[in-house]
Amino acid sequence: MKYLRRLLLPFSLLYGLVVLIRNRFYDKGIFKSTGFDMPIIVVGNLDVGGAGKSPMTEYLIRLLKSSHKIATLSRGYGRSTKGFLMASTQSKASDIGDEPAQFKHKFPNVDVAVCEKRVNGVEQLKDNHEVIILDDAYQHRALKPGLSILLFDYSRVNEPHWLLPAGNLREPFAGRKRADAIIISKCPSALTDLEQGRVIKRIRPYPHQSLFFTSITYLPLQNMAGQIINETIDDATTVFLLTGIANPAPLLAHLKKQTRHIIHHNYPDHHRFSLKNISKLADEFAACPAQKKVIITTEKDAQRLGEQDLLAEVKKLPVWVLPIGISFLNKGQQQFDGLIQNYVRQY
Repeated sequence: MKYLRRLLLPFSLLYGLVVLIRNRFYDKGIFKSTGFDMPIIVVGNLDVGGAGKSPMTEYLIRLLKSSHKIATLSRGYGRSTKGFLMASTQSKASDIGDEPAQFKHKFPNVDVAVCEKRVNGVEQLKDNHEVIILDDAYQHRALKPGLSILLFDYSRVNEPHWLLPAGNLREPFAGRKRADAIIISKCPSALTDLEQGRVIKRIRPYPHQSLFFTSITYLPLQNMAGQIINETIDDATTVFLLTGIANPAPLLAHLKKQTRHIIHHNYPDHHRFSLKNISKLADEFAACPAQKKVIITTEKDAQRLGEQDLLAEVKKLPVWVLPIGISFLNKGQQQFDGLIQNYVRQY
């Protein structure tokens, strides 16, 4: 497939030209980019797919929520609603998108909003909040953030810097220059100095940018209600893994360390699970002869499994949720926390 995508390079060149002109117009002030006199933090990436934006957004929420009145603002990808909408703890993924639903359910005391036009969203939030965190808004040039965090998935660092549709980049690699901090996410926890040097050489950060390496931290298993369960997975366990995320490979690798018996029901990113999907999973689960068997999914997928038309069937199944967090390598957490907190203190 990747070789067939090379045939699309002419279209990538055309796409790149359009993006370059657009970015240049914003840089020159021909297109308006609106800034605000308050801390606005953007989390994003250059390529399509998951680079760990949601865990980073959650990390920022945990870092700032005790000392500042914060809000998160997302586009609300895949939602059935439009315009500005404040989330409640009863909001479903179909109303606000799966990531915002995840944020609200994990942090019920933090305001979570969605709006396609981020400037309009910030206008609605700014008077009642001290910090606004924008998830997946690096390419939303109509808004001028005060601090931008750009993530690169470690497993994709060595891929060619090709634009869509031949490659995976949403904008040219040079667009990384707008970032204040670069995060290499999903790294092996024992990443060597030599390999870190290779990554830095590949990314080529600018002098004004701080660069950090992070790895995934897998947290205790939970039930669908978010309660920690005292269960373990071992090689006697058959795991039915249900995912609709961009890159399930790290999760799959993590589970393979605990059991060889994994049956993966893999769907595209943000997939809207149907009753047919759940029925297929339930039938295969019932037919499995293993004495110890369980269904595992991600936090983001759990939001879509909680939709009203699916919930009755999902409740019949032993679904466990495996949350993730991030861990900084090279003792970089203190430096990163200081970068964020010093930026917010300026206001």
